[in-house]
Amino acid sequence: MIPQEVIRRKRDGEALDKADITAFVRGLADGSISEGQVAAFAMAVWFSGMSLDETVSLTLAMRDSGDVLSWAAIDKPVADKHSTGGVGDNVSLMLAPIVAACGLAVPMISGRGLGHTGGTLDKLESIPGYDIKPSAALLRQVVKDAGCAVIGQTADLAPADRRLYAIRDVTATVDSVPLITASILSKKLAAGLQSLVLDVKIGNGAFMVGLQEAETLARSLVGVANGAGVKTTALITDMNEPLADAAGNAVEIENCLAFLRGEKAGTRLEAVVMSLAAEMLSTSGFTVSPAEGTDLARRALKSGAALERFARMVHLLGGPTDFVERAHAYLPVAPVVLPVEAPIEGFLHSCNARDVGMEVIALGGGRTRPDEPIDHRVGFSGLKPLGTKVAKGEPFAFVHAASEDAAQKSRSRLLEIYAISEEAPAGRPVVISKISG
Repeated sequence: MIPQEVIRRKRDGEALDKADITAFVRGLADGSISEGQVAAFAMAVWFSGMSLDETVSLTLAMRDSGDVLSWAAIDKPVADKHSTGGVGDNVSLMLAPIVAACGLAVPMISGRGLGHTGGTLDKLESIPGYDIKPSAALLRQVVKDAGCAVIGQTADLAPADRRLYAIRDVTATVDSVPLITASILSKKLAAGLQSLVLDVKIGNGAFMVGLQEAETLARSLVGVANGAGVKTTALITDMNEPLADAAGNAVEIENCLAFLRGEKAGTRLEAVVMSLAAEMLSTSGFTVSPAEGTDLARRALKSGAALERFARMVHLLGGPTDFVERAHAYLPVAPVVLPVEAPIEGFLHSCNARDVGMEVIALGGGRTRPDEPIDHRVGFSGLKPLGTKVAKGEPFAFVHAASEDAAQKSRSRLLEIYAISEEAPAGRPVVISKISG
């Protein structure tokens, strides 16, 4: 296999055979293929696409570039969820402990920020001591004791994907259906799952802006995963505004704790979390229907069992034993917090969620290079949902920044991103449709 020939053939729209894809992925994993060649390959795929067979071959080769976990010792359904990424999307942080409290085993392999979207791992690293890359033995122990473990790719799990993921992030090749499919599923298949639920985002804050694009991606993910033996369904959900009322890292951990304490009832965030919980429980066969799953998930949240699972997971993965009770003492705090006041009275009518995510990056809460550190303190909190009526001078968000100058610039930018009008916007469903295998 000559890497430049593989790149040329894909650039010219030819189909790659399984052997060439497998060899190229092997070079990805062992470093024998250069970063420039990887970037060129990703761009060729972005322009030319891949067939279902090619995508299956790419996914399985990336899965097999490292270890594949076994959960034979755990007598529970092994399930997971993955989101294609959004702004203020901290669903995984609450969903894993909720369904764990219901009786599932959830080894959740998550990622860092990608493009304008926030990363679950970046958020968890706001917690002092939290180990996002535990050994396989510790991972198994945490899943056994807490029911869930939200971690990153270790050196042994899908190493080819880890390298490709970082390069895609900085080469404008994030929004390719075959690459997204292979990236997501290689990690999930390496985690040894029995079932999977996907949250495919649609809207101005998603990688897939239109419904047709989102359905194409959902069908690709569901088709490849089911073909690989993992029972999978997908929900298509709205991302035309930040999902949570916070966007950043530490601020989204605070939002997670508030949710698990039952303080986010009736929100768009709750609707997505509960819909995904119900789908995970029914897809895994743990409940006979999503409606039964919803009831079970609500009981786990109301009883405090889900919060207890989160606390146990944090402690077992190296975080403070009293993190849930004293999060304010551990989470990093921005030195400057400024309100963003409505310039006129009216309804929050629209916003560009992608621009909100990019503004988090501008504050230092995301990356422009794979090796760049981030500031976990910065971001936005108190983001009011679209349709909210605000008085002139009333805050609809708060900026958390490292300096007064950065806060002022971000406040001005947020006033440009959000539009206020005399009439309330038309309502939108947050869960739009379902794609089944």
